[in-house]
Amino acid sequence: MMKVYSLLVEHLRKWGVTHVFGIPGKSISPLMLECEARGIEFVLTRHEAGAGFMAGGYAMTHQTLGVAIGTSGPGGTNMLTAAGQAKAYNMPVLFITGQPSIRDSGKALGQDSSPFTTDLVKMFEPVTVFSARIEREDLVARYLQHAVEQALTGVRGPVHLCIPFDILMADIEPFDLPLPESHRRVVSPDVEAVIPLLEQAQRPVLFIGKGVLAAEACDEVRAVAERWRIPVICTPGGKGAFPTRHPLCLGNFGLGGTEQARSYLKSGVDLMLAIGTKLSDMTLSGFTEDMAPKQIVHFDYDLTFVGKSIAAPTLAIPGDAKLNLQMLIQKAGASRVQAPDEIGIPFTNEAAYIAASTAPVEAGTSQTAASADTGSCMSAVTAVQALRKALPDDAVLFGDDGSHSFYAIRHYDIREAGTFYFDDVFGAMGHAIGYSIGASIGAPDKPIVCLTGDGCAMMHGNEISTAVNHQVPVIIVVLNNGRLDMVDKGMSYLTGRSVGAIYAHPLDVVQYAQSMGADAHCCRTEADIISSVQEALGTRKPAVIEVMVDPLEIPPILTRLLSLDDEQGEDAQGGE
Repeated sequence: MMKVYSLLVEHLRKWGVTHVFGIPGKSISPLMLECEARGIEFVLTRHEAGAGFMAGGYAMTHQTLGVAIGTSGPGGTNMLTAAGQAKAYNMPVLFITGQPSIRDSGKALGQDSSPFTTDLVKMFEPVTVFSARIEREDLVARYLQHAVEQALTGVRGPVHLCIPFDILMADIEPFDLPLPESHRRVVSPDVEAVIPLLEQAQRPVLFIGKGVLAAEACDEVRAVAERWRIPVICTPGGKGAFPTRHPLCLGNFGLGGTEQARSYLKSGVDLMLAIGTKLSDMTLSGFTEDMAPKQIVHFDYDLTFVGKSIAAPTLAIPGDAKLNLQMLIQKAGASRVQAPDEIGIPFTNEAAYIAASTAPVEAGTSQTAASADTGSCMSAVTAVQALRKALPDDAVLFGDDGSHSFYAIRHYDIREAGTFYFDDVFGAMGHAIGYSIGASIGAPDKPIVCLTGDGCAMMHGNEISTAVNHQVPVIIVVLNNGRLDMVDKGMSYLTGRSVGAIYAHPLDVVQYAQSMGADAHCCRTEADIISSVQEALGTRKPAVIEVMVDPLEIPPILTRLLSLDDEQGEDAQGGE
């Protein structure tokens, strides 16, 4: 016989999990003690949301299950946001929460997670792909098996198991549960129908989202693009899936999009291959009726939103994007490869791309306005470009949610596919701080960088302390303009004034980081950024780089603001 907690940890060890993330509590203490005994490092985070974020980043780079542990009641509710973020990224994270003993259920209990109080199972249901409470020890194997199958196969995502204390301490017969085979993925029977559409298309486009990164299908996307000479447009979340200097890359569309992408969509696209994208409002910001293609082929595992965003005939290709694209390439083995001039590629050299990618979407959207003290801060555009100069090609950048990342979407050059991650759907502020720390723990030899803002840093910047205590060599770059920039600029544009978006006493990032033991630098010039990043790369210690940026600079988000403005105008006129 074995204790449930011992058997759970033994399975984590066999599955290749080297680190688990969380904050201690009575109801989960046996798990943490057993992790230490069996050589799995327990990473003490500063907030349970940070634990969930780190588990997501760890799963992303370590190519295994991420595990976040929280105690009962508020320990579990604190992880809900991290579960929602993991679901948006399709990250296989196992959230384990505790609960007072099941035999005491119905009594007045502190931090109770049963249906009598907080009921964590129900709370986790909307933000996971599976959530359950194990109420008998003989159900442990069945529930654990179902949880990891849901996490790692099909539409991957986070799962949640709530384990009462007496169940965790119970004796059960040992069992051996292997992880499900990763190749058990769906291939669509309609892949072959895409080939004649591709061969007949005169102006096709590949429109790729972060699902390409989740499916590890970057190579397949590139192969399809090069075989049929199809221009590629990335969504904000798909930014890192295709090299920006590739001659077929048109940059991004949506927030942070390029004029090159917008012009091509307006030129009369007859076939759009949408891959791994929900075609959300962030992605289609600035999309007009004349940009609609004649035909869409939509590759996605989750068909919930297919055919609902763009009014065009849509062929759904459900299943795993990587396998479906591999099948497409295989079945088209004898197909003719089109020459560039047959589909009117708008440019065919690197210099043309660089010129196009730096052009603003709308006049003035990326221009620096005169600040109150131009000598004390710099343009965010320059800051992002300097960061790119300082980092090696294989550095992985996690973009947090805010203006800082949309500057990167427009101006940060992707030299290797799979080196930029950004979520344009759920968008939890501060999540990239935890994701970058977890990713660095999962891939300690790879340069991992977080690009965040002062608003995000005040939400989850306390996890810098976690990086310091565990000596995680992550670089956290904070663009500081003393405000919630997207809110400030959006509210000012739409109403003429901003309320609640500017800090009366802005964050001093350097002092904040140093108080937690991190190396910290304040940068006001391009040279400052380059030297600070190079120093951080050399020391291999946690480092925080504060960049003072112009608070009056307008980020590349105007397309969304114009869309909101149009909606308000319609409302004022009685439109819907």
